[in-house]
Amino acid sequence: MAASPLGDYQPGTSVLHRLPVGAKLLGLLVLSAAGVALRGVPTTATLLALGLLACAVAGVRLLRAARALRGVAIGLALLAAYQCWQQGGERAFVVVGSLVAMVLLATAFTTTTSIERMVDAITRWLEPFRALGVRPELVALAFSLLVRGIPLTLEIAAETRDAARARGLERSPRAYLTPLVIRVVAHARATGEALHARGIGDD
Repeated sequence: MAASPLGDYQPGTSVLHRLPVGAKLLGLLVLSAAGVALRGVPTTATLLALGLLACAVAGVRLLRAARALRGVAIGLALLAAYQCWQQGGERAFVVVGSLVAMVLLATAFTTTTSIERMVDAITRWLEPFRALGVRPELVALAFSLLVRGIPLTLEIAAETRDAARARGLERSPRAYLTPLVIRVVAHARATGEALHARGIGDD
């Protein structure tokens, strides 16, 4: 099981599953821009409601939504504490609430959109730029590797943390970070070798 539902596609027949990839990405961009341009408590509350609604429509269970937020929980808690200290609780709600809403919306997007559909869409969108030297298939491949890499990296981090905890070294940054970096780099190298073996990136 992936450590984060981000990048973890779940087949289904919901409205979000049937929407075109471009429409969903455009919706994410519009909501993100609205969160910045119309910053305030009502906007943040609306984004949170939309994030929860999108997860419900997409069939994202509460446990999966919680796992999506768990990966950034510490950062959000620190950010909320800092905002409360500097500018008060209302500001903390606006900043942190907007980030939580974006994570929920992104989770709904990746849950209802397969990697193959994303790659096909990106390749189609970039096709007009081929005359300018852009290779759409390579850009799409890089995007798919990035999306697949997020849950994989989080999964490696969880396994490494569990291994350090089993040895009683959960408080040692060295026992956690060193094997984590080695495993992530090793995976990146193996991926590069696999791509090289297929002749990708040689020209």
